[in-house]
Amino acid sequence: MTVNNENAKTIYLAGGCFWGMQKFLDQFDGVLGTEVGYANGPDRAPSYEDVCASSGHAETVKVDYDESRITLTELLNYYFMVIDPLSINRQGADIGIQYRTGIYYTDDSQLPEIETVYKREEEKAGAPLEVQLEPLKNFFSAEEYHQKYLEKNPGGYCHIPQKYYQLGKK
Repeated sequence: MTVNNENAKTIYLAGGCFWGMQKFLDQFDGVLGTEVGYANGPDRAPSYEDVCASSGHAETVKVDYDESRITLTELLNYYFMVIDPLSINRQGADIGIQYRTGIYYTDDSQLPEIETVYKREEEKAGAPLEVQLEPLKNFFSAEEYHQKYLEKNPGGYCHIPQKYYQLGKK
């Protein structure tokens, strides 16, 4: 997806199963678009089956947002609301390296804001976070049937409680 907006920024968030994370993030005013895919694994495009067989990629949501309508801090606050930042390779009932958590950035100017939120969450948790914080190495779009999956399949499983899909102002 290409976004033509002078205030547009992009961040990549791995938060367990990407179906629910995409639905969750789509609700917020200022989110211009989302795309689910596979990030920070080997430099070859995996299939969903590869990812489920521990290819090393994380299920990740590419989030394009208008920073004049929603800040990166706000996005990250929402992100931390629906993940367990101390869990390793697991969110809810989903277990495996593809369900690890991570904040992946492509713009170094975002790093100070990301680090501020990260440190605050670490203090709140009282322990080192298991959320990767690193530059995006790669991102491969997931198959079409995964895009907006919970919109197409409202009964699909996700670790994010249903009540969290009603927070946004869209």
